[in-house]
Amino acid sequence: MSDPKPRLHLGVFFTGVGPNLLWTRPDFASHTHIDTFVHVARTLERGLFDAFFLGDGLRVRENRGEIHDLDVAGRPDAITQLTALAAVTERIGLVATQNTTYNFPADLARRLASLDLVSGGRAGWNVVTTDNAWTGANFRHGGWLPHERRYERAGQFVEAAKALWAAAPGEVVARRTDLVDLRAAATVPASPQGRPVLFQAGDSPGGRDLAARHADVVFSANTEYDKALAYAEDLRRRLAAYGRSPDAVRILPGASVVLGDTRAEAEERAAWIRREQTTGPRAIAYLEQFWGKDLSGYDPDGPLPDIDPTDEELDPSRGTISIELRTGKLERIRQWRALAAERNLSIRELVIEVTPGHGAFVGTPGQVADEWARYVRTRAVDGFNLLPQLLPGTVEDVVDRLVPQLQERGVYRTRYEGTTLREHLDLPPLDRRGS
Repeated sequence: MSDPKPRLHLGVFFTGVGPNLLWTRPDFASHTHIDTFVHVARTLERGLFDAFFLGDGLRVRENRGEIHDLDVAGRPDAITQLTALAAVTERIGLVATQNTTYNFPADLARRLASLDLVSGGRAGWNVVTTDNAWTGANFRHGGWLPHERRYERAGQFVEAAKALWAAAPGEVVARRTDLVDLRAAATVPASPQGRPVLFQAGDSPGGRDLAARHADVVFSANTEYDKALAYAEDLRRRLAAYGRSPDAVRILPGASVVLGDTRAEAEERAAWIRREQTTGPRAIAYLEQFWGKDLSGYDPDGPLPDIDPTDEELDPSRGTISIELRTGKLERIRQWRALAAERNLSIRELVIEVTPGHGAFVGTPGQVADEWARYVRTRAVDGFNLLPQLLPGTVEDVVDRLVPQLQERGVYRTRYEGTTLREHLDLPPLDRRGS
């Protein structure tokens, strides 16, 4: 597919945890102070972004059964934060990450509808699931839902929320399925966009299927061009199977951007960022998940541990690494040892080498703009969700340097043409059922 008049859509995914953000640096704005979120949201609005997208979690993560103290803690609830931002912004969409595994449909649907109403139709919901046991422990349900059934509950949960949003205030909605049992009255009137825009992230078959059935926007992990194109084609086939048009969903992969006055300068800065993201303690914690042992006595700038790992495979409810890395760890460690020996890599250098990046686009503003224009013109993507490394620096850099280059190429708006998030994303109108 090609689009002669493409429109590139942009959001920012402000994660709450993980190594992408260099939150320990002295020039990083506070992760918990409202002034940071106000400044970032207003900067994005100045850059005509579609959405400000907040990550969220129901508990601090663990590593080998203990609190993972390398993550930020103390972030307020996403819906609460975004409601505050609704009062100090006018156009930008406000997307809250909320979990379907441990929330209740009637309660969450009401809170999201409230955000949508008070923001004038700018709310979105990033639909996520979890199978980790530490989140479940907050609800006395550690690992209660098998991994493969998370998306079944998510689909039933979203259908229940849609039914409530489509109902008039006071109308009773009743739904009973094997994983969702609901009888509730709608309490919040519809916003100007009808209901919150549904975002969904997931690259597994279950995640893609959930996206094809319900999502308005897909937050994918495929930024390399051929993979992005293959993902888009697969998702559009799934959309057709559910009777939805290819334009019913916007595909916005998560992407990092590193800009420089020259490509060499940008590449040097990108290498510095990767080193800063992979601190010594993070490198050790990463290997501990595979070794299954305390490795804190090892020097992260020294050789790989000289002890054998445990035989047990990684517990999928206890680790923080991706699904595809949760099996075959002994063979993976053998390969790492060979690579480290061949290239004389320290623990930290090896972790930098073998852990995936975040889809970084590196170059001058013009070079990145050319690449993004190719992606959107060929419908490999509909835009990107920016994953900033520094705040507010990364956001200001993109707004002030990259956005003008995208506008010059005719692939990015020069003004907001609507007031709701659905309008910003050029999504088709909802039917009477809110689909």
